[in-house]
Formats: sequence, structure tokens, C-alpha cells
Amino acid sequence: MGQVAQVSAAGRGCLWCALLATAACAVPALRPGAATPWAALALLAAVYAAGEHLWRVLPPAGRVPDGIGAFFPVLLAGAFLLPPAAAALVPLPGALTARIAEQPAAPRRLWRAAELALAGWAAAYAAGRVPGGARLGEAGFPELLPAALVAVAAFWTVLTFLAALMQAAAERRSPRTTLAGAPAAAGTYLVHGLAGLMMAMLWRSPHGPASGLLVLLPMAISCWAFAQANRERAAHQATIRALVQAVDIKDRYTRGHSERVGRASVLIARELGMDERRQEVLRFAGILHDVGKLGVPTRILRKDGPLTPEERRIIELHPEYGHEIVRGIGFLEEVRSAILHHHERMDGGGYPYGLTGERIPEYARVVAVADAFDAMTSTRSYRRAREVPAALAELRRCAGAQFDPRMVRALAGAIERRGWHAEVTADEPAAVPAPLRGARAGGGADRGAITDGGAVAGSGGADADGTEHAVGVLRGGTAARRIPRPAGGAPGPADPPAGGDWA
Repeated sequence: MGQVAQVSAAGRGCLWCALLATAACAVPALRPGAATPWAALALLAAVYAAGEHLWRVLPPAGRVPDGIGAFFPVLLAGAFLLPPAAAALVPLPGALTARIAEQPAAPRRLWRAAELALAGWAAAYAAGRVPGGARLGEAGFPELLPAALVAVAAFWTVLTFLAALMQAAAERRSPRTTLAGAPAAAGTYLVHGLAGLMMAMLWRSPHGPASGLLVLLPMAISCWAFAQANRERAAHQATIRALVQAVDIKDRYTRGHSERVGRASVLIARELGMDERRQEVLRFAGILHDVGKLGVPTRILRKDGPLTPEERRIIELHPEYGHEIVRGIGFLEEVRSAILHHHERMDGGGYPYGLTGERIPEYARVVAVADAFDAMTSTRSYRRAREVPAALAELRRCAGAQFDPRMVRALAGAIERRGWHAEVTADEPAAVPAPLRGARAGGGADRGAITDGGAVAGSGGADADGTEHAVGVLRGGTAARRIPRPAGGAPGPADPPAGGDWA
């Protein structure tokens, strides 16, 4: 039990309480004269243990996520077939011998055994309290359904509560994450419960226990497919995290920006009624919209002082660099158009190709609005964040010329209903001049966005000298660089959006 000492005091307290509760629940089955159906209990325990061990060595190699519950129907069948005390014993052999990847393994193994035992006991106890629940061999499916639903609810409630409790005690994290995901998991537990009920009914049928085991085959196949999808999704997430981290390392002054653009893009997509698949595409597009910065020399991204025209042209290639970076990544195929065109403008004044209106891909028009909004509402080392109403006012002012009005309306509507909380991303917040606090959208000199150098844009909305927000920084009090407009002051295709070319 030396590994138990590695757990926090609160975690150890929860573990010992769970073990004592398990002992109290299971002891009645061991008493003389308890009439425990040992044959059924032993077979169910053996099936559960064998299933859990087999489940974790099936190809492809790799551990399935803890709690996926491929063989939960066995435990729920035990809740219908056995007394509560006996049902608590079913998961113990499998849980106590299971392979645990995370360390310390011993307390994790004990905790897993205790929580499953308590959930099994609660399910059996709850089912027995429902009329008809104790007459499995006599009642049919419709009569047993209420007892099954109550048993599933008890099983799910105990596991959810114990998971949240241990998360708060041992990891000192808010249990809200576990509790927030509980409603979504309820459907999975319901399927397991119905499969367990079917298994129990076949078990007691004239065909015997062997027929009940057949229920596990489709359940195992479906859970295996789920595990495959989970692994694939985890690989996708790891790929995206690696790309975003590389960008953040290279351009550390906009860290966190990509994730927030992804979140704002999803808000727009939901407001427009897009399905879950398209929302996922837009989340990836928002997160990866600036991945092309990996192709821009670091000396340019971190340069203090003015950029040369050649350096500006190099920076304006980052959408094309990003497009090429994700070209060979199959699951990002639909993301490429948003990465390539998120700096286009509705009036054709954007880059890299100067597309206009509906010729700009829809995903790119969504990301362009999300990108600009987050840049305006995020604190950077060289300026304070703008208030959300001011940022939305600026987006509305530039709708039609720069942004798609439909996307602007969708973002404004979503934020008005759900709110927006942008994290502070300033490297040196104390270095921001006090006069920049509380910037607002108004008239005259106050209208428009704060420039990198701390000045406020004029009523035209764009910085007077075309400041490029995507790459402007303040470090150690040095002046932020400015990117001049083309000769003659006439707007060109690379002119910045409202308040600058937002990163």
C-alpha cells in the first residue's frame, strides 16, 4: 500500500471511505446462510474480468480510455440477477487485476474496484425496490423496463458522483467538468442498461446463461469502434495542438488567440444553424488560421521598428504558407480554404487573391470576423483590449466592405445571448500606457481601433498609416512598427482591415 501514500490526504480519505463502504455492501453476501447464488456470481465475475482484460489487448495496440465501459452490461445484468451484496462482488476480480497505465497504479486500481462495486450494489438495490424488479424470472420485458431504468439511473449517478468527488479531493480540480459531461454520458449508460437487461432475461430463459453472453458481442464491437474513433480524434487533436504550439512559440505575443478564434467561429456557426460537422471544421479552421506564420522568418515576426515593403510582402504570404502546411493532412481538407482566404475582403481589397463577395469561401468569411473580433477584444503587451460592444460596433461599421454582414450579425447575436470572456494574453500588461485603458468606439479621433503604437485610429477605421496588427509588437518600450500604404496614400489590396490587419 506504499503507493497509496503518494495520493493527497483528501484523496486517501475518499479512497478509504469508498473501500469501507464497499466492504459494508459486500459482507452480507459472505455471511453463512446468505443464499448467495455463487455459481451465477462466479460466472458473471469471470466474464467481466476476462472481457476487461481482453478488451485492453485487442488490436490496434493501445489502451482504451478508462471508463469506456465495454462490459458494463455484465455488471448491470448482475444487478438484475443477483442480490445487492452479490452484485457488488461481480466487478472486484476484474478491477483488482486490471492493468493501470497511470501511476500510482495501486490506489487507482482500488478506487476503480470500489466505485464499480458501489455502483453495482446501488443498481441492484434500486431495481429491487421497483415493483416487478425482483421477479426477473416471472415478469416480461415491459414490466421490467421501469426497474431497468431505475437501476441504470442509480448506476450512472453513483459513478458520476464518485468521479466528481475524487476529482475534487485528489486532483484539487473543480468537479464541474465531470458533472457537465454527465448528461451526455447518460445515453451511453442507458444503452448499457438495456443490454444488461436483455442479457439477464436470456440468462434466465430456457436457453441458459450461454445465450445471455451473446449480447456482449455487438456491445463489444460497438465499443471497439467507439474506441477507434476516440483514438483517431485524439490523434487529430494532438496534430492541431502541435501546430498551434509551434505558432505560439514563434509568435508568442498572440498566444491563446488561435483557440479563441476557433471558439468564436463555432459561435457564428451555431448561430447560422450549421450542423455539428461544419462546426467542427470551423473550429479547426479558426485554431489553425495563422499556422502559415511558421513559414515567415522569425526575425520578421519579432522585428522591432518599421517593416520594409519586402518584409510586408513576405508576411502577407502566411495564408498561402498555411494552405500548403495543411495540404497533406486529410482531415483538414475543408479547413484549407479558410486558412488561405481569411484575409480577403468583401470589396476585393484583401489578399492573397483579392476575391470579392460570395467568391470568398464561407468558412473564410466566418474566420475573418472571428479573427478580427478576438484581436480587438484581447489585451496584448502593446495595447489594452477593447470592450466587446466597441468591437462589435466596429465590425458592424465595416460589414459589407470588409466583412460579410451575415457573419457579423451571427457573432453579435451569439455574444448578446451567451456573452464573451477573452483571456488576457499580454506579456507585459504593466507596460501598457494608462491612457489606453477603456478604449471605445465613438466618433472623431476615438473611432476605430487602437494601433500598435498606442495611437487611436481616425474615423476611417483603419490606422492612418496602415499599421499591420498581425505582426506589430511592443517590447521593452520600443515603438511598434508601422507598415506604410502604397505610394500616394491610395488604398491597396493589402490595406489593413478595420483598425488594422488583425492577427
